[in-house]
Amino acid sequence: MGKFSGYRCSICGKEYDHSYSGYVCTADGGNLNVVLDYDAIRKAYKPQDIFASQESSLWRYEPLLPVNDPGFEGTPLHSAGWTPVYRLDKLAEKVGVNSLWVKDEGRNPTASFKDRASAILIARAKEINAPTIVTASTGNAGAALAGMAAASGWHAIIFAPKSAPPAKISQLLVFGAEVILVDGNYDSAFDLSVAAAEKYGWYCRNTGYNAFTVEGKKTGAFEIWEQVIAKSLKDTDKPLNVFISVGDGNIISGIHKGFIDLFELGWLPRMPRIFGVQSEKSAAVYQAWAKNSEEIIPVHATTFADSISVDLPRDGVRAVRAATQTGGAYLAVPDEIIYSGISELGKYGIFAEPAGATAYVGMQKAVESGLIGADDDVLVVNTGSGLKDIRSAMVATGEAAVIEPTMDALTKYLENRK
Repeated sequence: MGKFSGYRCSICGKEYDHSYSGYVCTADGGNLNVVLDYDAIRKAYKPQDIFASQESSLWRYEPLLPVNDPGFEGTPLHSAGWTPVYRLDKLAEKVGVNSLWVKDEGRNPTASFKDRASAILIARAKEINAPTIVTASTGNAGAALAGMAAASGWHAIIFAPKSAPPAKISQLLVFGAEVILVDGNYDSAFDLSVAAAEKYGWYCRNTGYNAFTVEGKKTGAFEIWEQVIAKSLKDTDKPLNVFISVGDGNIISGIHKGFIDLFELGWLPRMPRIFGVQSEKSAAVYQAWAKNSEEIIPVHATTFADSISVDLPRDGVRAVRAATQTGGAYLAVPDEIIYSGISELGKYGIFAEPAGATAYVGMQKAVESGLIGADDDVLVVNTGSGLKDIRSAMVATGEAAVIEPTMDALTKYLENRK
């Protein structure tokens, strides 16, 4: 299998050959890490080969992926990734850090970070001849799978809690996925989708449960390396500080895995510090980290930030390690201030979903508490577009003024505006 040599359990370290068809470790149920042949990759490629690529999607990193480019050029499947990074100097000055970048994942084909994982999962489904892919989702992962499946001709089945935002459910249906709403929460949908996949032989894309989801999400780290670290921070001894909102824990685990791959290859001079941010109303991973533990105890999640509203994070152990192994930390923020993050980022041209705004307000809290200093460089990951949750955006901004269509009314408004 070349660069892809097999799997290793993230809990006990048990190894599996690349032909293993299960999803988790048979010994302890731990999530599996894909193992790459670093020596083979290092001998065949160097960073300049990546930098010189003309491919403007995550497939520019095919040498570092466990799947081959599936084709489908010119479709959304072949357009995921390579999202923009914005340097916000005025906001950095206002917040009190040296440099501030925001990586805007809302620019992906279905407007969220989750497109990365679904693109890789479609490629894997093609390699193993799996005609049907199933997943559980509160919206973004399902939309990503539905969109990628529509672009490539795969059958997608999505289990979603009936409480998911209507805009996200509509997106699933527009893409032609088979949508099944569950009268329960995300965890209920997750468990049902796993059972259904086992019974009917469907390929399960579930976040964390499928090892290839991390392999898709790690491409975000590759882009941060290429777009920021290699360009702007190559001459500094200070690590970049990366802030990521956390729900089930798979995005932060994926970012961590990407940096590990680059570091092991000798292409990354120093590991960034990774900070996870959760809502206080969905903080299972934060609570484990705060206790210096890897035991993830379920909570009753009630945050309005649906993308990170999870009772039992399925990738919680690796999510804790993303912070502890990089010198980062976890922060929990009140739900109410997430709205201020949406509004604040909007003033700089970035329309963030609640989960993306959570990462931003967590970064502010880190500065206020002294975890981040005035000389530090910071990157915030906006995980998805604010168009995913217009209702929250409306709460964050308030309503626009309404006036009569006359100059007198306009003059009165201008004189009285704040």
